[in-house]
Parts: sequence; structure tokens; C-alpha cells
Amino acid sequence: MSKGEATRQKIIAEAAPIFNQRGFAGSSMQDILDATGLEKGGLYRHFSSKEELAAEAFRYALNRSVKVRTDNLEQVKNALDKLRCVIRRFTDGPSIIPGGCPLMNTAVDADDGNPTLRRLAREGIRDWRERLCNIIEDGVERGEIDSAAEPRKVANTIIAALEGAQMISRIEGDKCALRDVAASLDLLLRQIEPQAGHP
Repeated sequence: MSKGEATRQKIIAEAAPIFNQRGFAGSSMQDILDATGLEKGGLYRHFSSKEELAAEAFRYALNRSVKVRTDNLEQVKNALDKLRCVIRRFTDGPSIIPGGCPLMNTAVDADDGNPTLRRLAREGIRDWRERLCNIIEDGVERGEIDSAAEPRKVANTIIAALEGAQMISRIEGDKCALRDVAASLDLLLRQIEPQAGHP
């Protein structure tokens, strides 16, 4: 990695928590300059605009979150156990980037005002749903999940429950909502276990 690329990556890593905690409108380029110690010319040598930096910071934050929540998931053999693992990592693990889930934060922050970030958040949700659907579809094929399970519905329920619980937990300052949702999602997964006489 060249020195220029290393500097660019450092800026992105230091900008990610700022945007994640304060949002796009609440973050200034001066905040980034203060965090990185760069001069304005040094920052604009790597990023042409605040929007470009915010988009890269979101990609970085989301990629880190996805990696932590899916790392070594292929070693978990049973599809239901994979889903349980994803849920547990979300509900029990620490926040990967200060400020909570970058996907939820960016989706809410960019809903009305930033089409680039809104598109990236939409893609992030789509990709997460696709990953969960793939696990469910593989589980159905291998007889580990009931064939009546509808992958999209199950995936959307898991995502909505986890993101909503995280928002409540952040507002209330405890993990009660996350624990409640983990228990409710466990019941959901029990409902899609293969039933006797129903392959």
C-alpha cells in the first residue's frame, strides 16, 4: 500500500465514527481535520467533497460490522445455528464502530437529504437480507429448515427486530430490548425447524 493510500485509509477510519455518531449534517470537515491532524489541502487531496468521504466512511464502517458478524460463519454447519450465531453476535457483541449500527444510523440520517448515502444504506440492507436468505435457502435444501419457511419474510423479520431493538437499547441505555428480541427470534427459529412428517 502506497503512503497516499495509507493516508486515505487512515482518514476513512477516523472519519467513520464521527459520521456514525453525528450524522452527515452534524459532522463537519473541520471535525475530520481535528481528528486526523491534517491540513485542509491534505484532506482535499484525497477526497473531493464531504459527501465522498461520508460514503467511504459508511462503506468502511459497514464492512467492519459485516466482517465481525459473519467471520468464520462457514464453520457453523447447521443453518439454524448460523442464524442463531448472527443474532447472538448482533445482540451480545460490542458496537463495532462508536455510535451503534452504521446501517441503521445512515438509513435514518440519509432518508430525506442525501441520495448517495440513502442508496448505500439501501444496498446494505439488501445485501444483509440476501445473506440471511442464502442461509435459509441452504437450510431448506439440506432439510435443516422447514420447507414452508419463506426466506424473505424470515430475513426481514430478523433484520427489523435487531435494528429496532438496537435503537431502543441505545435510547434507553441498556441491553434489555436486545435481550428480549434475542428471545423472540429464538422462538421464530424454533418455528422454522423441520417438523416431523413435513420435509
